[in-house]
Order: sequence, then structure tokens, then C-alpha cells
Amino acid sequence: MGTILVTGSLGQIGTELVTLISQKYGKSRIIASDVRVPEHDVFSGVETIKLDVSDSTAVHSAIRDNSITEIFHMAGILSALGERNPDLAFRVNALGTFNVLEAGIKEGVNKVVIPSTIGVFGPETPKDNVPVVTVTRPTTMYGVTKVTAELLSSYYRRKFGLDVRGVRYPGIISYKTPPSAGTTDYAVDMYYHAVAGKKYTCYLKQDTVLPMMYMPDALDSLIKIYEAPANKLRYTIEYNLSAFSFDPMTLHKSISKIIPDFRVDYKPDYRQEIADTWPRTLDTRAAVEDWGFSPRYDLDSMSRDMVKNLREMHVSV
Repeated sequence: MGTILVTGSLGQIGTELVTLISQKYGKSRIIASDVRVPEHDVFSGVETIKLDVSDSTAVHSAIRDNSITEIFHMAGILSALGERNPDLAFRVNALGTFNVLEAGIKEGVNKVVIPSTIGVFGPETPKDNVPVVTVTRPTTMYGVTKVTAELLSSYYRRKFGLDVRGVRYPGIISYKTPPSAGTTDYAVDMYYHAVAGKKYTCYLKQDTVLPMMYMPDALDSLIKIYEAPANKLRYTIEYNLSAFSFDPMTLHKSISKIIPDFRVDYKPDYRQEIADTWPRTLDTRAAVEDWGFSPRYDLDSMSRDMVKNLREMHVSV
């Protein structure tokens, strides 16, 4: 192992990933980058740099100047924001990934880890037990750019021998990062409102079932595939991940076991159209067989942990 670069380090997953890998591999081996500059020492001693992944020259320079040997490419524009700003989504998600892969080859990077997403699926994808290889014809710019990232990753591994690997994330739930611009972020927002003692208005229909996962399992999975022997990996960044699937009504019931007076109503908006194109359940057997995917949390244990931690944080909305 050499020096690890994390792009998008101030994002939902990047923020927690930097902390985890700095604890696991040492702070001196991590460089955290983002298009934004943190206002304080957010990563407690980990070096931070400003980096716009859509700038090819900047990506090459960051890798070369910091002797980067491995990259966790976490920079990305999520689904809802991507629909509001498709130009930005394309530049960051598609062009940014191309720049990272191209620089990886030219600058001698050993390994690149890139997360994909259930956003690669579309209306023609089966709704249940979706396999790794299936119809990927998304109807959002987010999905289009992430399919592009999957294809680019496979191309660079096959054509140039670059060790590119990653996972297709479902909705990710975390108490450490406030809800942002993802279609599945209603789940995080629901916990925040429940703990704050406020009614929640959900932007998805109550019966919209989607695959989900708790952040500790999401991070553990990324480390497992990062450490897996290359000869065990059948795919690049297309490994399906999901710990469970639920709809907003089921999540409401789980939270109500802890906070009985929590109330939810439903007013679907444009994000419902996005969610309707995604599957309900995924086939994760390839991840289990190839590198030991094994989530620890179910829905109710996640709810208990979310509520406990949010209460300790005294969150408000």
C-alpha cells in the first residue's frame, strides 16, 4: 500500500470513509479531496486538498504531486440534484470518472475503487431479485452517468489492466450526514423529524419499496471489496448490494416502535418518478460469494441505532 486519495471526501459516504480508512490504515497514508475546502480540521489530522474531478489537469496533478497509488473515487452528484442540474451531473459523474481512470493509467495508480448505484436501473429492469447483469437503461442523468462509469470501469480493466472495483449501492442511511439530494434520503429525513418531535411529509408514496443499507454496512462492504484478491472478482463496479428493502410506511412503523407518536403524511413530488424506475429487491449473491458481503443490520436494529445516535446529537429540523 502507498498513499490513498479519497475524492468527494465531504460527501455522505466520503466523510465517514475518510475517518474509517485513516483509522484502519493510518492518517499519514490518506489524502482527502473535495471541490469544497473544509472550514476546519474535519478529519482530525488527515491532509486535505481542493480537487475538482471534472478538471483533468487537476486530477493528474493531484495524483502525481501526492504520489497516489490507490483511489477511492467517491465524488458524485446524486439523483435529485442531477435532475435539476444535468450538466453538473455529467461533468462530475461521467467526465470526472473518465479523468480519474485515465489519470490512474498515466500516473501509475495500482487500484481504483468506485461506487455505482441502483440508479443505473430503469423502467425496463426487473423489479425483484435483480441480477448483476441485467437491463440498465436509466431515465435520469444520474443513472446515465453511472452506467457510463460502470462501462468505463470495465473498459479500463479489460483494455489497460487497471484494477478497478466497486459496488452498486442502494439507498444509504446514516445519522452522521444530514439528508441531501438523493431520492432515498427521505429515510434519513424521516429519522431526523421523528427524533426532533416533528411530523414528516414524505415526498414518495407510502408503498414505494426500494433497496436500502445502513452506513456501517456500506462502509464495511467498501473495505471488503477494496481488500479482496483481484482474481476473486468477476465484475468491476457492478456488484449489487442491499441489506433490506422497505417502503416509507414500513419505515414509519419501525420508527414508531421507538417513538410511538411520530406522524407521517405523503405528498409525492418529482422524486417519485425517479423511484418508480428503480427495482424493489436485488440479487446480492455475487458479492456474498466473491468477497464476503455480509450486512449486520436489519431494519429494526438500524432504527434503534439511528434514534439513539440522533438523540445524543440533539438534532433539529
